[in-house]
Amino acid sequence: MIYMTASDLNEARRISSALLEKRLVACANIIPSVESHYHWQGKVEEASEVVVIYKTQKDKFEAVAAEIKGTHSYEVPAIVSFDITEGDPAYLKWIEKETSE
Repeated sequence: MIYMTASDLNEARRISSALLEKRLVACANIIPSVESHYHWQGKVEEASEVVVIYKTQKDKFEAVAAEIKGTHSYEVPAIVSFDITEGDPAYLKWIEKETSE
């Protein structure tokens, strides 16, 4: 799974659509509003962001990250992967099928 934050819903949808179209991800869960507090350029900042959780295969991470970085509005977008260590076999097979070329 890949976790990403976006500046707004339009950006999250645009990036997700591109990733789905290219079959880099099988699913995008877009969570419309999260309050973020973070350090940036020597200051503590606050912002409203959109969280997206992508389901994909581990070997797709670099391609997904490159696609996100190429179109994201942030200078340093949050792109973090988490290994799926357990899951329903049918669901995991579906992810594999949908992200295979």
